Amino acid sequence: MNPDTHLILTFSSAPTLGRSGQIRIFDAADHSLVDTLDLSIPAGPDPSRRITPPPAQVIDPNPAAPTTTTPAVRTTPADLHDYQLTTIGGLADFHFYPVILHGNVATIYPHNHVLRYGHKYIVQIDPGVLIPSSGVFAGFTSNRGWTFTIKANPPSVSATRVVVAADGSGDFNTVQGAVDFVPANPPRRVTIFIRNGNYEEIVFFCDKANLTFRGEDRDKVQVGYGNNSAFNPPMPGPSRRCAFSAYDSTGIEFVNFSISNYFTGQAEGLLIYGSKNIVSHMNIKGSGDALNLRGSVYLTESRIIGDGDTILGVGPAFFNHCELQSIGPFMWIRNTEANHGNVFVNCTFIARERPAPRPQSSALSPARPPIPAVLARLPNNHGLNYPYAEAVLINCRLKGIPNVGWGPIEDDTSHLHLWEFNSTDLDGHPVDTSQRHPVSRQLTMPQDAQIIADYSNPAFVLGGWTPSLTGD
Repeated sequence: MNPDTHLILTFSSAPTLGRSGQIRIFDAADHSLVDTLDLSIPAGPDPSRRITPPPAQVIDPNPAAPTTTTPAVRTTPADLHDYQLTTIGGLADFHFYPVILHGNVATIYPHNHVLRYGHKYIVQIDPGVLIPSSGVFAGFTSNRGWTFTIKANPPSVSATRVVVAADGSGDFNTVQGAVDFVPANPPRRVTIFIRNGNYEEIVFFCDKANLTFRGEDRDKVQVGYGNNSAFNPPMPGPSRRCAFSAYDSTGIEFVNFSISNYFTGQAEGLLIYGSKNIVSHMNIKGSGDALNLRGSVYLTESRIIGDGDTILGVGPAFFNHCELQSIGPFMWIRNTEANHGNVFVNCTFIARERPAPRPQSSALSPARPPIPAVLARLPNNHGLNYPYAEAVLINCRLKGIPNVGWGPIEDDTSHLHLWEFNSTDLDGHPVDTSQRHPVSRQLTMPQDAQIIADYSNPAFVLGGWTPSLTGD
C-alpha cells in the first residue's frame, strides 16, 4: 500500500457511524501505537451554522509578493480543539471527518504522515464504531484481524512525474500525498498525474513552484470535500475553508479535472494565491467565493459554478473561453490601482435559476434578501472600498443577467472599470444594455479600438506575462 492510503470497509448494507469507540493503528514490529481516531470527538463545528465574519484586512496589492493573510482573526476560536484535527500541507489545525460513509462503504482517514515506507501495520476497531443496518459488526480486536504493509520505497526524489490513483495503483492514493512529496521548487517542472477516480480530501499547500496537476479525464477525475467557514472557521494566516488551496505559489498549472466543494456558505472550490498560475480545461464548483484568486492567473476553457460572489479576488485574472454559472453576483472585485482586475474574452455568463441555499439568520448576522445574478457587485466592505475595481467583458454571451447588469455599488466609483463590448445572448443577438448601471460603460468601435485590443491581450492584463502550458 501507499503511505497515504485510506482504509476501506464494505458492508452488505449501509452502516451508520457510532458516536464512541476508537480506531487504532499499531506498528506490527513493536506494537507501538501510531494513530488513534476517537469517534467520541465531533469532526468539526456544524457546517450549516451562520458565522459573523471578522473585520476585513487590507491585502498587500503587490502581486510579486503575495500574502497568505485572510480576514484578520484576533483570537483563536475557543472551540478549535473540541473537534477532530489533522495536519494538511504543514498546517496542523484542519477539522476533518475521520470516517466518511457512502452507501455501504466506510472509508477511514488516518491522520496524514503517520504511515511509513517498509512498515507493516495492525488495525483495531472497537465495537460500535460502525453499526450495520442489519446484523452486528464486532470490529477488529486482535492483532491478526486486519493487517497491511506499506511499499518499501517512495518514488525517486528526482522524478518529474508522479501518479495519483484512488485504487492504490499509482505512487500515491491522494493528491495531498503527492503534493507533500514534491520538492517546493524542483529544478524541472513536476507533473502530478491524477487517474480517473474520486478523491474526497482537502488539498492545501504553500510555497510551491513548477508544478502541474493534470487529470486523466476532466469529468472522471473528481477532487473535492465538504468544507466551509463554519466547519473550518477563520484563523490567522491561510484560509482553511476551501476544498483545494494553493498559497504563495508560482507557476502552478491545473489541467483537465474537476474540483468541488460539497458544502454551501463561504465554501471555495479553488483558491489560488501567487503569480503566473494557469487553470485550463477545469470544472470548479463551490458556493460563496467558489473561485478565489490573487496574483496573475490565466484561465481558459474552464467552467466555474457558484452560488454568489462566485469569483472573488484582487486580480489580475484573464478568462478565455470560460463558462461561468452563478445564482447571485458573478464577481466581487477587489483589485487596487497596482494591477488589473478580471477580464473576460469570449466567455459565457449564465444566471442559474435555482435559489441559493440560505443559512439560518441570527441576531448577530441577519439573513439578507438575495442579490440577483448581476455581473459584479461592489459593497462597502467594513469600511474598505475598492475604487479601482475592474471587470471587462469582451465578446461575451449572457443569459439571465438583469438589465441593470451591475450592482449594487456602494464603493467610491471614481476609477471603476465596469466595461462591456459586444455582449450578446446565447444565440449571438445583442443584449439590451440601455438600462445598465450608470457607472458602467459600453465600449464601441472604432472609438475604443485600442482599449478592446489591449484588454484582449493576456500579457497586457497580466502585467507582461504571456501564459503557456509547459507540463506534460
